[in-house]
Amino acid sequence: MIHEPISKLLKSVTPAKVSARKRAENTGLRYASLRVRFSPELQQQAFEIGSHDFHIAGIKRVFLFFLMAGFWFFSEVNTSFAQSDYPSKPDIHPSSARKHSEPLEAPVNTVEDDENMKDDEAFDDEEYEDGFSEEEETAAEIPDPLEPWNMLMYQFNDRLYFWVLKPVSQGYGYVVPTAVRNSIWNFFENLESPLQFVNCLLQGKGSDAEATFARFLVNTTIGFLGFADPAGDFPKLKKADEDLGQTFGYWGIGTGWFFTLPVLGPSTIRDSVGMVGDMFLKPTYYIRAIEMSLGLRAVETINTTSFRIGDYETIKEAALDPYEAIRDGYLQLRKNKVAH
Repeated sequence: MIHEPISKLLKSVTPAKVSARKRAENTGLRYASLRVRFSPELQQQAFEIGSHDFHIAGIKRVFLFFLMAGFWFFSEVNTSFAQSDYPSKPDIHPSSARKHSEPLEAPVNTVEDDENMKDDEAFDDEEYEDGFSEEEETAAEIPDPLEPWNMLMYQFNDRLYFWVLKPVSQGYGYVVPTAVRNSIWNFFENLESPLQFVNCLLQGKGSDAEATFARFLVNTTIGFLGFADPAGDFPKLKKADEDLGQTFGYWGIGTGWFFTLPVLGPSTIRDSVGMVGDMFLKPTYYIRAIEMSLGLRAVETINTTSFRIGDYETIKEAALDPYEAIRDGYLQLRKNKVAH
């Protein structure tokens, strides 16, 4: 029969050979499909997806690191607060102890000396009251219901300054010459001119707005984009230190609560709202690359701090309560700027 060879051939093929052939065919199909599936374009997309997942995993690790650091920081702050509740024994200077241990001699005062002493005491009392009345009035005007939060942020900013900002600024000041740092200072000061110009107009200070515009024009052109300050040689082209927070105060808007911002420092509700508005008036806000914008901000902060190292330390050493001293000093400064 014609179909006999075919039937014999089919019979000669064992099930094992058929399964092996099917596996080979399936393997070939898979290999072909893999070659089609993993084309160069698809491989590039797969690489991008994998790198994206890698970055997400890295971000998660960084977030967990800062979360653990935050827990450690809060535990340290709580421990310091708990220790501050216990009164400490006052330290007695040896000279003071020796003075009190010596026998006191009987004072010899005439009537004239007594009258002079009374006059001096009255004068000292008046001077004392005049010196502290303004600070007490400022502290009484501004409510501070967020003092626990403010104290916590004060501790955070204090450690950020001593652990990060101060060492970096000292190294920066050691490496970068003073002339270069002055030029960088002038450059960032010149970038503040549009903000100051608009706020001068909003406050109705036409002469200051005109001087600010002329100063910006001179420093941007003759001063090589503001790195030099040739306008400083002209007294009429003085700098107008204005911002939107001061404009709100000029309009009669109250300061609101005082609170401390992390990294940025002391502020009020009025000044914080003004800070957001001022952000849109700065040229650096319109830089699309977020890395460049943050980098410019970091350079400005480090460069400015390199000129002011020691000021904060002096305030802390001279004040009985550094938090209250910084709060009252900031509020008084803002009050004087609004009244100017």
